[in-house]
Amino acid sequence: MSPATPRTEGIKYAGSKLKLLPHILELAARVEPGTVFDGFSGTTRVSQAFAQCGVRVIANDIAVWSKVFGDCYLLSPHPAEHYQDLIDHLNALPGKDGWFTEHYSGDVNDLKKPWQRHNTLKLDAIREEIEQLSPDEKAVALTSLILAMDEVDSTIGHYASYLSDWSPRSYREMKLRVPRLIPKTREHEVHHADIFDLVGSIEADLAYYDPPYGSNNDKMPPSRVRYAAYYHLWTSICLFDSPTLFGKANRRADTSDMLSASVFEEYRKNEAGRFVVVEAIERLLQQTKARHVILSYSSGGRATAEELNDVISRSGKLIDAIEVDYKRNVMGGMRWTHEWIRDAEQTNREFLFLIEK
Repeated sequence: MSPATPRTEGIKYAGSKLKLLPHILELAARVEPGTVFDGFSGTTRVSQAFAQCGVRVIANDIAVWSKVFGDCYLLSPHPAEHYQDLIDHLNALPGKDGWFTEHYSGDVNDLKKPWQRHNTLKLDAIREEIEQLSPDEKAVALTSLILAMDEVDSTIGHYASYLSDWSPRSYREMKLRVPRLIPKTREHEVHHADIFDLVGSIEADLAYYDPPYGSNNDKMPPSRVRYAAYYHLWTSICLFDSPTLFGKANRRADTSDMLSASVFEEYRKNEAGRFVVVEAIERLLQQTKARHVILSYSSGGRATAEELNDVISRSGKLIDAIEVDYKRNVMGGMRWTHEWIRDAEQTNREFLFLIEK
């Protein structure tokens, strides 16, 4: 495979790996995988990149909107031009007052809403029409709709809170476009499952893991940064289920902290005094069947450098470690552990670990 970085698409996302893509592909090229398992695929940017490099991709994420993105980019049976008439039709629909307008729209003087009314009217009309489509058309249209609404929102990139003043982009009219579909050169797979329900059955040459990071701040546990809470609106657009809502941000009730917590966002310790998230990372690495693993992790996560080093050494051999902000190889003599900044005044560092099982 070539480490050249293909163009990918995605929404504004706290866990986006856009800036990491060149380095992920560079590390992957060293082991020349034929099949890659993207275990926490999120916006699917990593999966899209690998697919465009000619690699067979097995994508998975617990988020339903990630499954929709995967179905769109990896499994679409038709080329992009096949969907142009459909997208033109959806764009031409007159606006309609519906559930999204009722709960998530505001006028110029009605602030702290994710979208202005003229765009939610379009959202309601288009989403209702999408429900009548075939599965492959539905995946493409939903992806297009999410990308379009992401471009006209009034947020800082998530939907757990909204801006006090309307963003300049929120005044624009949303417009769908055909996503950049990837020509099918391999038989990809897209899953929607808890990673531990799936990992033991996946055969791949390389696994890429980007688990959600729980905060390392003991004074502010990560219950307010659950990924399910951040992107609840994309879930509602995909499911079209008019869920029960709560809170000022009108979050889905099923994204409450007690229901949507990930073990990888956990901040507590187990009875043995070990962080639950560290135990989860070790269990994941040990259950992985792939010969090689690329693990993405942030120094702002719960695991300390020493704990992560210990987990990696018990699960395999560390081949390389890269600090991505500066693209520095920091493996030699375990020097990366000294770059694992915990100072609150320092920005979090992103690291990539290439591990041989």
